[in-house]
Amino acid sequence: MTKEENLKRLDRLKNIALNLPELPGTYQYYDDQHTIIYVGKAKNLKNRVSSYFHKEVDRFKTKVLVSKIHDITYTVVKSEEDALLIENQLIKQYQPRYNVLLKDGKTYPSICVTNEYLPRIFKTRTINKRYGTYYGPYSHIGSMYAILDIIKKIYKPRTCLMPITKEGIERKKYKPCLEYHLGNCGAPCIGKQGYEDYQQNIDLARQILKGNTRDVQRLLRQKMEKCAEELRFEEAEAYKQQFIALENFAAKSEIVSYSISDVDVFSIVNDDKKNAFINYIHVTNGAINQSFTFEYRRKLDETDTELLNEAILDIRERFKSTAKEIIVPFEMDFRIKDAEFFIPQRGDKKHLLELSEMNAKQYKFDRLKRAEKLNPEQKQTRLMKELQEKLKLPKLPYHIECFDNSNISGTDAVAGCVVYKGMKPSKKDYRKYNIRTVAGPDDYASMQEVVRRRYSRIIEAKEPLPDLIITDGGKGQMEVVREVVEDELQLQIPIAGLAKDNRHRTNELLFGFPPQTIGLKTNSELFRILTQIQDEVHRFAITFHRNKRSKHQLHSELDEIKGIGEKSKELLLKNFKTVKRIKIADIQELTGVIGPQKATLIHNYFHLSGEQSK
Repeated sequence: MTKEENLKRLDRLKNIALNLPELPGTYQYYDDQHTIIYVGKAKNLKNRVSSYFHKEVDRFKTKVLVSKIHDITYTVVKSEEDALLIENQLIKQYQPRYNVLLKDGKTYPSICVTNEYLPRIFKTRTINKRYGTYYGPYSHIGSMYAILDIIKKIYKPRTCLMPITKEGIERKKYKPCLEYHLGNCGAPCIGKQGYEDYQQNIDLARQILKGNTRDVQRLLRQKMEKCAEELRFEEAEAYKQQFIALENFAAKSEIVSYSISDVDVFSIVNDDKKNAFINYIHVTNGAINQSFTFEYRRKLDETDTELLNEAILDIRERFKSTAKEIIVPFEMDFRIKDAEFFIPQRGDKKHLLELSEMNAKQYKFDRLKRAEKLNPEQKQTRLMKELQEKLKLPKLPYHIECFDNSNISGTDAVAGCVVYKGMKPSKKDYRKYNIRTVAGPDDYASMQEVVRRRYSRIIEAKEPLPDLIITDGGKGQMEVVREVVEDELQLQIPIAGLAKDNRHRTNELLFGFPPQTIGLKTNSELFRILTQIQDEVHRFAITFHRNKRSKHQLHSELDEIKGIGEKSKELLLKNFKTVKRIKIADIQELTGVIGPQKATLIHNYFHLSGEQSK
């Protein structure tokens, strides 16, 4: 498309937008093949559609969408609620490319109550509404099996797959199975359990599946007391056992408040700019009987409000929820028919919202862990992105270098530089430095010498500079490094510092000039990796220092004699025990140990040097 053709296209679309009614409704965008690529809703069609064609639109994805639009159609409705419903239907029908996508590839199991003469109750992943009534789906399999177990224990629905009919029972066509003899079935197929009694049990089981355990408990209690009054103690005991089993089951449920009868709860947690996790909780009679978390993918950088608006209608339709009250974390743009939004500030409903947010965060955490197990590099990238965001770095800190000094009262002064690439140690790039120009215990001057030598050599060799420098120390260390890097070498490398508390434990991350404390939890994964870098450079520097000190302490005059190696020294010390005895030994004694040539070297070194000094 030429520039002139594109301008004509935009002028035509702007003209359509300006002529739209200022009423609620839905709008559809089409591409050059007249395929629907986006469906939206609006309180005011004219204002909403016109906003896409403003010059100040700065969202990249929105610009991409606008570049694909070739035609616009719209539908006017009476209310915002109708607009929301129609939008939802159109998205499901056409699945437009740029609309929010529900990333849900899982099929959760449900519980089915069949439409048979003698209904069965079982779990299934296949939904066929002509076959029966379905309850669920259940995200927690354990909860589903717990419900099935309590129904089986109390009401004993039949488990056989035989199609049982009224005529077949009258003709005595069926025989009792093993479940009857085990006491797990009342054998309605042979008339041992009456049809009305069986149907009543199924109706009570339906109430449990709906979460109405209190009503069932009340009914069981009434039956128990009535049987006891009529001296039917065996039946009363049976009802008592059913009541206790149901009471124990209800006690295991998450009870919020008995005053909360029928409520939907929604919360949203963001993963990154692309994805969001929306948790849904349904409360019936004070108990949580549904809890799901769904992952949604943003297509046009939709806000949390826009995303939640789309999700609420979709999720309520999926679970056939008719709750009159919907708890949400913030004000919503649109309304839903026969339901009111509520933003709690305190109390049980606030607790429910916090519980929903906790579930969404846990789902996000679990998903992240699963992804990182499959792709370990993803974890490193996430940590680098997090560090970049915390420090507001211009690019991803892939290459990180950290410095530390080590000495004892200025003696055997050394320094170490460790290199991390992709949040992993790159040991082949580690460097050791003997302090050359600094006398005495001056850590600041030693650090400056090492940093100067390090980056002068890198500049000379034209090697890549690090994305971030970390000093093992606070403001003072950061400043002396900055003086060398920025003032002397004229380099623009971000510098951070890891400061320790009075117990010598790393407690804060510093960045900027003047250095500011960066808000970072000490138990976070990012803080742990930064502490690991600090511990690694400390280990590397102090190991180098200890090795140098040990070598210095073991040094003797024999090390100064050219031509005398380690084996010769070992033989001499083994025989003479000390260097003093080697000095006074005559050449014959030395020859007997290491031979005439090396004996002459040692004898001449000690005796001739002594004569020369006289």
